[in-house]
Amino acid sequence: MSRRDDRHAASDEKQIVVEIRRVSKVTKGGRNFKFRALVVVGDGKGSAGYGIGKAGEVPDAIRKAVDKAHRSMVRIPMRATTISHRIEKKVGPCRIVLRPASEGHGMVVGRTLRALCEAAGIRDITGKCIGSTNPVNVIRAAVETLRMLKPFERTENETARVEAAGGK
Repeated sequence: MSRRDDRHAASDEKQIVVEIRRVSKVTKGGRNFKFRALVVVGDGKGSAGYGIGKAGEVPDAIRKAVDKAHRSMVRIPMRATTISHRIEKKVGPCRIVLRPASEGHGMVVGRTLRALCEAAGIRDITGKCIGSTNPVNVIRAAVETLRMLKPFERTENETARVEAAGGK
């Protein structure tokens, strides 16, 4: 095990394997099989990332995916155990709708979104995936959606400004 792997294992990060799939490439000599792993990594305190790794063996694919996930970590603005505001975004064939929930509500999201929320430390959220339900598309769209969230203080200031102007 390399030093980099030891560092990742030593920290209290969550690594969730979302999907392992056997993929093939057809060549003149026949089919070449590899394994593709989709992994979500998070610190449980508002940071998460995903990675896709391919290799001839499953453990190697998972290791590659974890390394890529660490490189793609994003910070998610949270308010206690939920997200700061409602957000909806379409990325590719997948539309993601995420709504904050009150404390103790739990996660009312699909299997793939649940893995990302668990890794990030989001415990109270309601969400829906419309369109493609391919795990790779859902994770990619969810990370982009969470990246677009504004911090709670900023949304609170914008709400106060709108109310002061007489709007809803």
